[in-house]
Amino acid sequence: MKILFLAAYFIPERAASSYLSVNRNQAFADAGFNMVVYTPIPTRGVSDEIRQEYKKRKLEKLFDDKMIVHRFALMREGSNSIKRAFRYVLNCIKLCCFGIFAKDARSCNIMFISSTPPIQGAMAALIKKCRKIPFVYNLQDIFPDSLVGTGMTKKGSFLWKIGRMIENFTYRNADKIIVISEDFKKNIMAKGVPEEKIEVIYNWIDEKAVVPIARENNPLYEELGLNREKFNVVYAGNLGNAQNIDVIIDSAKELVENKNIEFIIFGSGGLKEQFVKKVKDYGIDNVKFFPLQPMERVSYVYGLGNICIVSCKPGLGGSAMPSKTMSILSAGSAILASFDEGELTSILEQNDCGVCAKAGDVKGFEEKIKMLAANREKCDIMGKNGRKLILQKFTREVGTQKYVDVIKNII
Repeated sequence: MKILFLAAYFIPERAASSYLSVNRNQAFADAGFNMVVYTPIPTRGVSDEIRQEYKKRKLEKLFDDKMIVHRFALMREGSNSIKRAFRYVLNCIKLCCFGIFAKDARSCNIMFISSTPPIQGAMAALIKKCRKIPFVYNLQDIFPDSLVGTGMTKKGSFLWKIGRMIENFTYRNADKIIVISEDFKKNIMAKGVPEEKIEVIYNWIDEKAVVPIARENNPLYEELGLNREKFNVVYAGNLGNAQNIDVIIDSAKELVENKNIEFIIFGSGGLKEQFVKKVKDYGIDNVKFFPLQPMERVSYVYGLGNICIVSCKPGLGGSAMPSKTMSILSAGSAILASFDEGELTSILEQNDCGVCAKAGDVKGFEEKIKMLAANREKCDIMGKNGRKLILQKFTREVGTQKYVDVIKNII
C-alpha cells in the first residue's frame, strides 16, 4: 500500500489543524502504509531562514522512512488575493504534473487529497482519469458555500457557478469523501452525493499533548506580561474574514470600562494589521495581540482563558467546524461560540462545555462574557465537562483509526 499526497501546505507550515495531518500520517505509518508527498517549499507561517533551509532539501524522509517528501520551488504566498489565487492555480498545475508523470507518484496506488485549496479536488479527479487511481477526498471546508458566507461572492454569481462545477466534478470522481461533521454530510448529500460515499470522521485532539494547565503553573502569564487575576477571553487562530474577529473587538470596546476583563488574541492572517489598527482607532487597552504559538504550547495558550472563543461570520455555521474546538476542550477550558446554530452549538450545549451567541450578534456576545465573568465557577465546570467529552469521544486513537480503516477498505 502506497499513498500519494499532493499537498498545497505541509509541515513545518503552521495552521490550526496541522497536528491532524501529523497524527494521521503517523497512524498510516504505524499501519504499514508507505507514503509519497509532493509539496512546495514552505511559506505559510515560517521565517525566511526556515524557507531558505528547505530550499536546500530536495528530498526528506519522515515517519521512520515510511514517508518520502519531494519539495519544489514556488512563489511565496502573499496577502494579495489575486496573487494567492494565481499561486493556487500554478501550484495545482505543478502538482498535477507530478501526480501523472513523476516516478515516485506513479508507484502509488491511492491518492489522499485535502480540500484546501478547493481546486485540488478537481486536480485529483483529472489525475484519476489519466491514471485510473482511486482517491480519498478529505473535506475540511465546503466551497463555494464558505465564500458566500464570508461575502466574497454571492450565490448564483459566476464565481459561485465555477465553484459548484469544481465541487460537483470532485465529488463525482472521488472514491470516498471524508467529512468532519454530520452537518457537512447533510450539505453534500443535498448536492447529490450518495450516502455510501461519505464517511464522517470528527476532528480529534491528541489528548496527551493538549492537557489542562493550572493557572498558577502557566508560564505565559510572566512571558507575556498578563494578569492571572483578570477574566481572560482568549482567541487563537487565523485572523481573516471568515472568523469575524470584529465581534471580539467590538465587544471589547463595549466592555472597556470593566477593568477585570481582558481580551487576548493569538494569530496571524491577511487581516491582522486591520484588526490591530481597529483596536488602536478605538483607543482601547483591553485587547492584546500576540503571534500564533507553536502546537506544543497550545495547552498554555488555551489555559490562559477563563473562556476561549470559536467564531465565524453569519452563514458559515453549516459549512464550518473549527478544529480549535477540540483543542480548547482538551485543554479543559470553556468555549464561548459566536456561531450559527448547528452541530457545533448542539455539542457545546448538550454537553455543558460552552455557551453560544448568535453569529455576528455583538450585544449577545458581550452579554455572555459579562455573565461568565460574574460566574467563574461556571467556566471551570464547563471546562471540566469539555475535557471529559474529549476523553470519551474525540481522542487521537479513535480518529486516526477511522482514517486507516477508510484506506484499507478502498484497496
